[in-house]
Amino acid sequence: MAATESKKQILIVDQDVAAVEPLRRRLCDAGFDVHVIAGGAAAVTALTERPPHLVILDWNAPGFAALEVIAVTQRVRVPHRVRLILLSALSSEPDVVAAFDLGADDYIAKPYSVREAAARVCAVLRPAPQESDRSQVSYDDLMLDASTNRVTVRGRVLKLRGAEYKILAFLMSHPGKTYNRNQLLEQIWGGNSEVDERTIDVNVQRLRKVLSGPGYEAHIQTVRGFGYRFAAPGQAAGD
Repeated sequence: MAATESKKQILIVDQDVAAVEPLRRRLCDAGFDVHVIAGGAAAVTALTERPPHLVILDWNAPGFAALEVIAVTQRVRVPHRVRLILLSALSSEPDVVAAFDLGADDYIAKPYSVREAAARVCAVLRPAPQESDRSQVSYDDLMLDASTNRVTVRGRVLKLRGAEYKILAFLMSHPGKTYNRNQLLEQIWGGNSEVDERTIDVNVQRLRKVLSGPGYEAHIQTVRGFGYRFAAPGQAAGD
């Protein structure tokens, strides 16, 4: 039992239990403790009683209480934050952006490759890259604390999802240096070729939206035709 408790817990919520069985098996083989629930109401109960580290949720099934499941992942009080990956048969850019706006850490369009889905799960649960000995990186009032995985502005905590935090942590640790999408994929997703470069763009868009509240969105700069950088002191606005 002790070995099971040490594993990271994953809850898959999908009405088509048979369809997600290959993903469940692959994640179990990767060392996760994975459970599948077919109903949204049952998932809410499970989330409340024993919050997992990650929920993989089909959010387009009719009458599935998906929004309630999402709300529970955001309010349960546990030492770890419950991360969220949304599954959907919809794959247009507005659908992807809507998923991140709901608070998803990642988005997987159906039908999906089991290998890709498993890679995305591992990426979401992977700790943020830390290439600096400093636990805190700051720029004016914007502070990132790697020891707690929190980003604050004048003491107010910004609500960043996993990929958004990892991108900001990496760019802030290398101010003024530009990274292309493949380099960021390598840092955030381990360079798995199954993950689309569009994932970087969507997460940067979401990150800028969160930073726009306190007025720091302009520091995530686009270098046209290449990639992204965090503005160092004295740098001009993005290209």
